Amino acid sequence: MPSELAAPSRRAGPDAVLLDMDGTLVDTEGLWWQAVAAVAGRPLTDADTPYVLGRTIEDVARHLGEPGLTGRLTEAFGERVARDLTVVAGAAELLAGLAAAAIPTALVSASPRSIVELVLPRLGHAFDLVIADEDTPRGKPWPDPYVEAARRLGTVPSRCVAVEDSPAGIAAASAAGCLVLVAGPEHGLPSLDHLRACFPWSPGPDDGGTRDEP
Repeated sequence: MPSELAAPSRRAGPDAVLLDMDGTLVDTEGLWWQAVAAVAGRPLTDADTPYVLGRTIEDVARHLGEPGLTGRLTEAFGERVARDLTVVAGAAELLAGLAAAAIPTALVSASPRSIVELVLPRLGHAFDLVIADEDTPRGKPWPDPYVEAARRLGTVPSRCVAVEDSPAGIAAASAAGCLVLVAGPEHGLPSLDHLRACFPWSPGPDDGGTRDEP
């Protein structure tokens, strides 16, 4: 992998597609809420959503007031993922299309690598790069994971499409400068044709934006 930022290409379409994992490619958000509630010993409410959805496990442990719960949260989540994992509709088709079109892909997850490794075999796709929580000093909603993914792929965020579902992930990808497509288990993943149609130009280094998947 290139270690330095490459000059942005001027070809039509993105240089790479950067995909979130939880809630985007696999329907694990419910499992995550179950795990957090079990470890916290109380049901979660809407007030917890900004601090639980799409955030790192360390962030959630701090929200619960017990940073030492990170290990227990990871274990509880991993147990549920291992026994009850659903791939989101359209994920297999999109990943297969990206592979056939030779468009580089990165998995950019707020989950630790131990969770990512449970999910990867179910996706059946050879990602060019995997960014997990441990790979950047700050996780989502900070832009660091997406900036690092683009850097390692030898491009810039403004030449990448990010596919996200959570407010924290959307904020991270947008702040990095990616074009963001919003997906989720309720309506599946965008098609490759839709993804390409949303990226018909060659944006400048400061361009970015968010497009909702119909």
